Amino acid sequence: MLEVRGLNVAYGESQVLWDVTLDVPAGSVVCLMGRNGVGKTTLLKSIMGLLPARSGRIGFDGTDLVGRRPEERASYGIGYVPQGREIFPNLTVLENLRMGLLGRGRNGDGHGDPVEHVFDLFPKLKALLGRKGGVLSGGEQQQLAIARVLLARPKLLLMDEPTEGIQPSVILQIEEAIERIKAQGISVLLVEQYLEFAWRLASAYAIMRKGTIVSKGATKELREDMVRQHLTV
Repeated sequence: MLEVRGLNVAYGESQVLWDVTLDVPAGSVVCLMGRNGVGKTTLLKSIMGLLPARSGRIGFDGTDLVGRRPEERASYGIGYVPQGREIFPNLTVLENLRMGLLGRGRNGDGHGDPVEHVFDLFPKLKALLGRKGGVLSGGEQQQLAIARVLLARPKLLLMDEPTEGIQPSVILQIEEAIERIKAQGISVLLVEQYLEFAWRLASAYAIMRKGTIVSKGATKELREDMVRQHLTV
């Protein structure tokens, strides 16, 4: 589904990503790991089109995305849940969710109000519809951010540290939601520092160091010595 090949990205004259190659097969969860500042968020932003590529290829379902605008990439079926959630704080939960519908196009799926569908994943949001996004807890905001993106019906979901600053009970709810998302055939590229969470969810991993991929494979093959070498401070 997603094929990144030889991707190089720079901020001005400062290169951040070096020849990154990564695959996210259809229906899979791939966890992207690495210490802070190694380029994980930059890679997600580059895939989404928020940062331009200096060179390389980003293929999605056979289409080369390099040079295409973020809204075009979203229309092809890529959704992005950024670090920090970035919900609209002065809009209500319902208004935030309605913003997610803009990515669906004009035609619905003929199965009632699509907003109702996200309550199966995040039932707590239904009781918060009239509340402003800015007064929600961190966990509630994260659920809202994921639900909003899902309303655009993505084929691939990019998630940047969804457990950051979230209490354990909500982490379990988010984990369960990702499992159900995966069961619906949606692929996930997950940036995550919480290793137990990643191990339980992901079938494959990739580790970044200094702007490039230094190790990748099946999650069950991720060894403790690799964690110590590349992930511990």
